[in-house]
Amino acid sequence: MKLTTFFRTLLSIAFFASVTVAQEDQSFLKPPQIVTNSPGSEYQEAARKFQGIPSLARSPKGRLWAVWYASATGGEDQNNYVVAVTSGDDGETWSKAALVIDPDGDGPVRAFDPEIWLDPLGRIWVFWAQSIGHEGSVSGVWAMTTENPDDAEPKWSAPRRLTDGIMMCKPTVLSTKEWALPVSTWRKTDNSARIVVSSDQGKTWSVRGGCQIPPKMRAFDEHMIIERNDDSLWLLARSNTGFLLESTSVDRGKTWTVAQPSDIPHPSARFFIHRLASGKLLLVKHHNTKGRNKLTALLSSDEGKTWSGGLLLDERSTVSYPDGVQADDGSIYIIYDRNRTKERQIYMAVFSEEDVASGKPSGKTRLRVLINQASE
Repeated sequence: MKLTTFFRTLLSIAFFASVTVAQEDQSFLKPPQIVTNSPGSEYQEAARKFQGIPSLARSPKGRLWAVWYASATGGEDQNNYVVAVTSGDDGETWSKAALVIDPDGDGPVRAFDPEIWLDPLGRIWVFWAQSIGHEGSVSGVWAMTTENPDDAEPKWSAPRRLTDGIMMCKPTVLSTKEWALPVSTWRKTDNSARIVVSSDQGKTWSVRGGCQIPPKMRAFDEHMIIERNDDSLWLLARSNTGFLLESTSVDRGKTWTVAQPSDIPHPSARFFIHRLASGKLLLVKHHNTKGRNKLTALLSSDEGKTWSGGLLLDERSTVSYPDGVQADDGSIYIIYDRNRTKERQIYMAVFSEEDVASGKPSGKTRLRVLINQASE
């Protein structure tokens, strides 16, 4: 009798475990809702109590596109959706929400950490992460593209899931013509700072390798990848050490050295690094080790060994998460946010390499260009 009760108990446990697994919500794997036809008032500035983590791209003919994510309830939560705006006059004026990516309204699925990018074929990609909660290892990187980004109302492809993880920093085009995405599983797995590569112009993507971020130093990774002149790959990542972490790969990203603190001081926040048309490296970072302030642009002519110049873009507190692009005429465009729950502002700075080298704005420099501000 006691034995029968024991087996019934085991069967009951197994049954409820199977039900739990069967009922586990997999809705974050479903394509989200895409709103392109005059998104409603629920997606406009007056309804946003949170917005930030922006990205910027420029179409072949100069149309600017900016994306970030927002929420009606004031934080990084199940209500998060991605919003895009555009400018046809070089950032003098900006549209209202021109595109919204919202998985399921009030949740539980959230869309967050977007990135926008002009590929070598002239298409603009919008990437974003999609998940339930904040578990990076089960999140997914989604994307869609447009082949007519010069239009104010372009046609977008159907969204598709590219890989596991989260990507919030610009891709890198390698000398091999491969496209590399910096994808992270955040703090839950070894070799969390991944490189995900496409050899067929974005049709398919696969994980090539990953860098091990020591667990005690991890802070969401948010890494970027630069190809150096010796063909090695240099990875910089966010950390909680007061410095950016660095790692290198000499086999096109298959294996990486264990990340260690670089000599670049920085608080725990996103940065932006980019190879300019001149061949120099541009680094936009906080010029300190603690606060999210003093957002500054620097240059390196020796592959990141030393940095010079220093154009102060915004000295205020709570400015963060730079991203950007360089135009064909050499102009550099940087986007960033300010206080995601209070001011809820998205800004842009436009400057030249010469401005960074001299550390002084010129007559054509534009700083603190307001792209968008949420209001109640």
